[in-house]
Amino acid sequence: MRGVGHNLQLLALAILPLAIVLQLGSSISQGQMLTIMVAGVCLFGIGRILEGYGA
Repeated sequence: MRGVGHNLQLLALAILPLAIVLQLGSSISQGQMLTIMVAGVCLFGIGRILEGYGA
């Protein structure tokens, strides 16, 4: 559980800057960037909860 939670946190930390770069390159709209960022924050939170249960 701890490893899964840690990997989810790392994935979330990689998604957030990716969303910014995609929006700056005009590949996605601002609304899509916001949706991706909210999903990243949710993934990070879920990963934190799972990591806490594993400890």
